[in-house]
Amino acid sequence: MYGLRMLIAFTGTAFIPYWLGQQLLTIPLTLGVIAAALSDIDDRFSVHIRNLVLTYCGFFITASGVELLFPHPVLFGFALIVSCFSLILLGSLGKRYATISYGCLVISVYTMLGVDIFPEWWQQPALLVTGAVWYGLLSSISFLLFPVRLVQDQLVQCYQLVGNFLFVKSNLFDVDMTPKSYQQSMIDLSLANSKVVGKFNETRVALVTRLKGDRGRKDTRRSLQYYFIIQDIHERADSAHIDYQKLSKVFQHRDVLFRFQRILTLQGKACQDLATAIANRQPYVHNPRFVHAFKNLERSIQHLQEELLIQSHHPEATSPLLHLSHRDADIDLWINALHGLSNNLKEIDAQLHNLESDRALNSKTEKQNDPNKEHALRDDSLQSWGDVWLRMKQNLTPESSLFRHATRLSILLLISHIIVQVGQFEYGYWLVLTVLFVSQPNFNATKRRLKLRILGTLAGITLGTFVIHFVPSVEGQLFIMVLSGVFFLQLRAQQYAQATMFITLLALINFHLADPELNAALPRAIYTIAGCFVAWLGVTFIWPDWQFRRLPLIINKAFDSQCNYLHEVVKQYHQGRNNGLDYRVVRRRAHLMDADLASLISTLATEPDVDPDQKQQSFKLLSLNHTLLSYIAALGAHREQITHPQVLEILDDALEDIEGALLRDESPQLKAHAAIQALRLLNRAQDTTLDPAENVVLQQVALIINLLPEISTLKQSLTYEHDPHATALGSL
Repeated sequence: MYGLRMLIAFTGTAFIPYWLGQQLLTIPLTLGVIAAALSDIDDRFSVHIRNLVLTYCGFFITASGVELLFPHPVLFGFALIVSCFSLILLGSLGKRYATISYGCLVISVYTMLGVDIFPEWWQQPALLVTGAVWYGLLSSISFLLFPVRLVQDQLVQCYQLVGNFLFVKSNLFDVDMTPKSYQQSMIDLSLANSKVVGKFNETRVALVTRLKGDRGRKDTRRSLQYYFIIQDIHERADSAHIDYQKLSKVFQHRDVLFRFQRILTLQGKACQDLATAIANRQPYVHNPRFVHAFKNLERSIQHLQEELLIQSHHPEATSPLLHLSHRDADIDLWINALHGLSNNLKEIDAQLHNLESDRALNSKTEKQNDPNKEHALRDDSLQSWGDVWLRMKQNLTPESSLFRHATRLSILLLISHIIVQVGQFEYGYWLVLTVLFVSQPNFNATKRRLKLRILGTLAGITLGTFVIHFVPSVEGQLFIMVLSGVFFLQLRAQQYAQATMFITLLALINFHLADPELNAALPRAIYTIAGCFVAWLGVTFIWPDWQFRRLPLIINKAFDSQCNYLHEVVKQYHQGRNNGLDYRVVRRRAHLMDADLASLISTLATEPDVDPDQKQQSFKLLSLNHTLLSYIAALGAHREQITHPQVLEILDDALEDIEGALLRDESPQLKAHAAIQALRLLNRAQDTTLDPAENVVLQQVALIINLLPEISTLKQSLTYEHDPHATALGSL
């Protein structure tokens, strides 16, 4: 649908001026469509219209300012740096303002490119806005025809990413796992998790905007149901009931690991099948092979229990399995852990199997009006002018990465403007456009875009030269230009090099049709390379936002969010299960900080002057941090009120131990660990057993406690190696 909309939009801007004999109008109209598409925001219809009006006003004011101030270079340079800084800082108010502000920056540079084309100052701004209005009209029609389509697209991506997460998780059940491959698998899992969490956040925002204007639409409620279910599946999928390294070692000669791996793979495929069903608006059919797979898994676990029972009565009959079990942990704990894993996968299967049940849909949606707001979504949008001032104030400091990016980009645009003015370069503002498009808040993202921008531009110039010389008809060139615009907007988010190739092709054809005598290919290549060089200098020397300097801050935030998550889980073991807003907020915060840590550490390898030992330690910490999150998630997945006083006391002691080690860098006495051992010895002496929920608690607490020494040591090494207050301030 998006591609069809863009095809209609570009066809209008290309062929209508051609039929009117005003080929020159194609340039601003097409650029207006592109800027509007880059500024498009998913929202409910009333807010969508408001966004369009804000966008049109912003475009006209920005373009008019460029036209009026351009003849006065000094005043124009001052206005450029002030407006750029202000527009970027507006992004702190939320995605809506960030998107519209970026569109205004893009339209300002587009106006610079054609400032001499039209005689009157108002003509180009009016044409740019006309192109934006044309796109807005098509966007509004599409919205009215398919009001929840964009939310459904978000949900499709959620299920696809969770499916991929399950595929990656299945690698942890590899019987040939080595310490190195385990760490790499945990890093891959953490990176996959960061993508899932990012998409969850985008989907939540889209749902919040729809629910504000919802009038009982069934599609909206159904989308909300799908969202809650995929969140539950993700929490269970991310949970860990055992040390996977030890698991692969203890049971490497048994089929139980293959069966776990097989079920995880099937569930990953089921999530992706469900994504396809949502995209095609078809009912999801659950795979009947799950029944057989779970039966075989239970049989494998039962065979292990029987074998160990026989061997326990005949100690003279040695077994590699029995030997390893006694050395690594009590065999009962291993069997309980396998049952915990199996039950968790069964819960995921139940969620998928019952997804299309009308009873499930009705029960979920009825709870939306419950007093405890168990199915409410947190709204992070601006509520008052106080919120506006607070967010702006938080970013009016050099410690804010947004402030540094705004300062850096403003200076770079001013330098680029001076270069063009001094050199009197024709179409030199392609240099400014390149700087705007490739400059990102951090070194790694900018460096990646520099390479892709240059490669895409050179490929586009080669292809454009071929089209101009071997497709002589105007209609043929217009048709290729239309397709180039569509492919640019389709690929810009995921395939930046290819998107750059198509936008370069569009620009060359556009300017060729306006002036057949103009050869824009060589200037485009030169100014792109020059702009990339300027952007590289800026991100390297103007307040360089080196990620390793932010590492101590992000580590501390990640552990703080983990402890808050654990605190909420422990509270529910005392008071009973509650899937309310408070719980989901702290869970989301823990996953977001894990994603931030993964994103930051993954960029360290690309930054210069970072100690190799620090990189290695950082990746190890990333692996351990996600392991910790998985252990807490397992506690959260099984949370139910328990009444055993000693188990509850162990939970409280564990929380105190964990907070002391991770937040205050203490060396706790690990009272919880001693209490677990004492309780197990007491139960054996009295020949009593704990119920499954209590066993899960003891098992997960023991796993977390065992992580503390290593994770605390790594945390202190990485956070105290650098001054915690030296947060990437650099020097101009």
